Amino acid sequence: MIKTAPIAITGLGCLCGAGMNLAECLESMFRNERNPHPPVRFSTDHPVSYPVLELREDFKLPLDDQQTIYARTSQLALAATLEALTDAGWDAASLRGKRVGVCIGTTVGCALNCDDFYRAYKDGDDPEMAAIERYLRSNPAAVIARQLKLDGPNQTVVNACSSGTDAIGLGASWLRAGACDIVIAGGADELSRVTYAGFSSLMITDTEPCKPFDVKRKGLNLGEGAGILILENESVCGAKAPRGYVLGYGSACDAYHLTAPRPDGAGLKQAMQEAFTAAGVTPDQIAFVNAHGTGTPDNDRVESRVLSEVLPGAPFVSTKGYTGHTLGAAGGIEAVFTVACLQRGEIPANIGFADADPELPGTPVTENTRIEGTVALSESLAFGGNNAVVILGKGAA
Repeated sequence: MIKTAPIAITGLGCLCGAGMNLAECLESMFRNERNPHPPVRFSTDHPVSYPVLELREDFKLPLDDQQTIYARTSQLALAATLEALTDAGWDAASLRGKRVGVCIGTTVGCALNCDDFYRAYKDGDDPEMAAIERYLRSNPAAVIARQLKLDGPNQTVVNACSSGTDAIGLGASWLRAGACDIVIAGGADELSRVTYAGFSSLMITDTEPCKPFDVKRKGLNLGEGAGILILENESVCGAKAPRGYVLGYGSACDAYHLTAPRPDGAGLKQAMQEAFTAAGVTPDQIAFVNAHGTGTPDNDRVESRVLSEVLPGAPFVSTKGYTGHTLGAAGGIEAVFTVACLQRGEIPANIGFADADPELPGTPVTENTRIEGTVALSESLAFGGNNAVVILGKGAA
């Protein structure tokens, strides 16, 4: 693999359990506040109530009938996209005539929010097809392209919890290949009853607010949201001051286990090395790491050991304590936070961490921490052994 050209990031958009836009998210994280609670939008008969991080309030998009014709994942993706486009100085009209691609990562997407339909069908009823019709028209990338009338490349990436990071890497490659002028890239995922029950059955969810990298960590909290970056090539970006840059991307699969990471972290190391080579940077240049940090015993153990080996001394934080694990959206949300923190010159405390685990060679930052440098790394470790890493650079402050 060879060094790749940097890609300008001109806009950022995000909504999740930490806030309804990027500014709100940063404000609550740097106040070290979070609000996990039992799910409100659905209920289950599970005997244990696991906390989640849902959106703090309802939202409505300025699009005709979108609340009913599109699934929630697509609505989240649209909301973050509109914020990011505004941040970048674009609107739907100004994008006309530009080759605009859309690359969105998701995992659950809208595939699991039709359980009422399936339950009724199983019981012998003849349910209305509205839920299925909504599912069929709710491909997140296609929805964004359709609503904004875009005709560039269009892809929804479904690669477990690395999907958002993979989408950013793929979108940047489209620009380098000359396939388009602008790319809307990131991730989106909604909470659903099936996801909640599924993770509960895996016994990797915590009954309390999650504690990434802490010795008493017991699992993750689920979340929902979307994180979107606007990527532009040089000819379109022009004199615009970028928020940051996509410098490098790497991915590798452990091929070890359906849900557990490989104990020696070989796949993550390979993905990191690919990203370093593509970015043309060395580990000592990394100002901080936005870790995957789910709060599960296995994930945090492997990730801590790899970070200690490859990036010894680099400060790291898991922002999932503030957002919950947003699955396919995680890589997009965390890339947005990484760029914003580079500009700010500061990362928030790793909320939930109190006591070090003697099995882990490194510990996350325990308070809001000033950082030095212009390059950071955001990584995603996913079911199926998928590992994805993106290296991001600082733009104008």
